[in-house]
Amino acid sequence: MARQATDLMAQYAAYHRDRRNIATHFVGIPLIVFAIGVLLARAQFHVGDWTVSAAWLVWGGATIWYLTRGNFVLGLSTALVNAVLMALAHPLADGSFGGWLAWGLGSFIVGWIIQFVGHYYEGRKPAFVDDLVGLLVGPMFVVGEALFAMGWGRDLLAEIERRAGPTHLRDLTHPA
Repeated sequence: MARQATDLMAQYAAYHRDRRNIATHFVGIPLIVFAIGVLLARAQFHVGDWTVSAAWLVWGGATIWYLTRGNFVLGLSTALVNAVLMALAHPLADGSFGGWLAWGLGSFIVGWIIQFVGHYYEGRKPAFVDDLVGLLVGPMFVVGEALFAMGWGRDLLAEIERRAGPTHLRDLTHPA
């Protein structure tokens, strides 16, 4: 749990070198984070004049974790993206029970299906199977990949590729 962002990103990247797999994660991971937000937003806690949902409490804990991984920009960016997903999720918790559950479970299931399609292309199991911290690293990885695409973090990207190798398209006709 106390590993630094560079180590976490390189370990996660080792399971995510096929560009199609990475692309599916840009859809699947936000859907899963959104779904968790929807499902946890309905649980409300009242402390005096304050009301806070379980979704925001989980977001707060995850944010502390992201901000303490040794890469402030990556941690803050991940926390902000997750905050947007939590904010979008909350209105759905105020609807009917059936609507709330359909949005929450539906987004969760669709997100995981997309993830597993990506791992078919990768030819490897998801990272969290070997290390549950991968469930927290996934959103950081997607945000990092987006930042890399915008030109940020060239040194971090170079170190990840040095450890995990470059991205590629795996030949599905010749499995490894």
